[in-house]
Amino acid sequence: MRVDEAIVGRRTVRSYTRREVDHAVILRLVDAAIHAPSAMNEQPWAFAVIRDQNLLGELSSRAKRHTLETLSAGSNSDPYRKHLVDPKFNIFYDAPVLVLICAKRAGAWIAEDCALAAENLMLTAFAEGLGSCWVGFAQGYLQLAEGKALAGIPQEWVPAAPIIVGHPSVRPDAVPRREPTMLWVG
Repeated sequence: MRVDEAIVGRRTVRSYTRREVDHAVILRLVDAAIHAPSAMNEQPWAFAVIRDQNLLGELSSRAKRHTLETLSAGSNSDPYRKHLVDPKFNIFYDAPVLVLICAKRAGAWIAEDCALAAENLMLTAFAEGLGSCWVGFAQGYLQLAEGKALAGIPQEWVPAAPIIVGHPSVRPDAVPRREPTMLWVG
C-alpha cells in the first residue's frame, strides 16, 4: 500500500470485533511509530500496550467519571455528556488493544512528538487491515497519578496519545473534506 492510499483511506473506527490483534502486528505498529520525526531527535516515546478487557473497562469507567467532573458546562459539551453518562458506553469501544503512547518524561515538544508517532501507528494499522481511534476522553484521567497507577505505567511517564486498535466490525465511510484555506506568501 502506498502512503497516500493509507492517508486517504484511514478512518476513525469505533466498532470492533472481538478478534485479538497478533503480537507481531502490535510490534510492527510500534516500530512504525518510533520512525516518526521528533524534536531534536529526542525520541521521547514509550509505549504501554493494554489488552486486558477488565482493566480497559475499569479505565473507561474512571476516565468517564473524571471527564464528566472536569467538562465545562455549556451546549458545546452536551454531545459529550450524553455519551459519558451512559453506563454502557465504553470509551475504548471494546477494542482489543490500547496502545498508550507516552513520553518517558516531561519535555517541551512531547505532545507533538507523540502525535507524530501516533499518526505513523494509525496509518500502519490501516495498512495492516486494522482500525484505530485516538481516545481523547482517556487523556485527562491517564495523566493523573491514579490513572497512571491503574494503567501500570511509571509515574514519570506522560501519557500523550491513547490509541485503540483492532479489527473493525464496520468500515466507516469517507467523510467529505473541506477545501484547504491557503495563504500564499511570496
